Amino acid sequence: MVPIHRSLRIFPFLALLVAVCCMPPPALADIVLLGTARFAGDTTDLSGLTDVLDEGIPHNRLGGISAIEYTGSKNEYLLLPDRGPRDGATRYFCRIHTLKLDVRPGGTPAVAAKIAATTLLRDERGRNLVGSASAFKRKNPAAARRFDPEAVRVGLRGSIYLSDEYGPAVSEFTQGGTRVGTLKVPAKFTILHPASKPEEELAQNSSGRQPNGGLEGLAIIPRRTKLYAAMQRPLIQDSLPGEGVKRTGTNTRIIEFDLTLGTTREFLYVLDNTANGVSEILAINDHEFLVLERDGKPGTEAVAKRIYKIDLARATDISSHESLPPEGVPVGVKAAAKSLFLDLLDPRWGLAGPDFPEKVEGLAFGPSLPDGRRLLIVAVDNDFVAERPVLLHAFAIDRADLANFGW
Repeated sequence: MVPIHRSLRIFPFLALLVAVCCMPPPALADIVLLGTARFAGDTTDLSGLTDVLDEGIPHNRLGGISAIEYTGSKNEYLLLPDRGPRDGATRYFCRIHTLKLDVRPGGTPAVAAKIAATTLLRDERGRNLVGSASAFKRKNPAAARRFDPEAVRVGLRGSIYLSDEYGPAVSEFTQGGTRVGTLKVPAKFTILHPASKPEEELAQNSSGRQPNGGLEGLAIIPRRTKLYAAMQRPLIQDSLPGEGVKRTGTNTRIIEFDLTLGTTREFLYVLDNTANGVSEILAINDHEFLVLERDGKPGTEAVAKRIYKIDLARATDISSHESLPPEGVPVGVKAAAKSLFLDLLDPRWGLAGPDFPEKVEGLAFGPSLPDGRRLLIVAVDNDFVAERPVLLHAFAIDRADLANFGW
């Protein structure tokens, strides 16, 4: 009980106001981890590829999952690998998987998954898009085949939007895996001098996305008229030099793409600290989102693997800001409102410990559960390592925790 000073007895209304203001914030209703689906790290996909990449890694290995998206049909999802093994050192053919994911609370198993199809991604000319960091063209960037898919969302009429961390870019694909267009990203996000090695690329550019710090997350609102693309880390011009190829700062940007008008806006998202980055963004409605923010530490070294709820309703459009301070919100700017939604390292999930993976990467809402609770799927990247499983965690979310759910 909150103690009330005796002088406030004269003013009952004021006493009530003080008591209400001093109460702790209400806790989220129960969130339940229903279960986890696992693919062994040496599982093969359905690409039909039979060759072997560097270090003996089969080209048809299932792994490197960077994103997941519900198709809206029964138990069908899209599962997206990134650029392949060894951080862009191989000519891995980029692809997307069709996933069947069954979630049955209380069942045995409660969560079961299988790959139903694998589709190779191709450019407008029908050429395979590849994860190799060296597959760029300085004189004609649009003709390059280098591609690092990091996020996926389903658009109107079944089209598929993928974010590319290399670009950075957001491209539209057919269900058959052919790229049919690319959205225009504001110039401040792009680099002028691409390179195959991160240290060379960073040394040659004074603005644009950092190496391995581009468009990591992608959200589409329920009406599917706007996309929101989240940068993993601050832009070069929004940060300070750090260790190696990483710069430091906490001010990252989210780009809004209006698919009807063809316009963009930008919003400020503030990281908890300079060690963190954004891995995913997922729309709850047309202004609220879940954002997956994490550090780069595995196992017992992991400190931050958190899902935040953010609101852009009152956030300032920062499109006119060509640069931002590395830390601190600029005068006159309102950043995205942010509150903790789910901490994956919370002991109640039983996930934290020496085997906790470094890269928690994907978020998707699935079909609502039979009792009306919302279903949230969290995808984990194993970096194509045979000894590490691909993980898909299924959480049941009370309807009260997503009161304005738009799906």
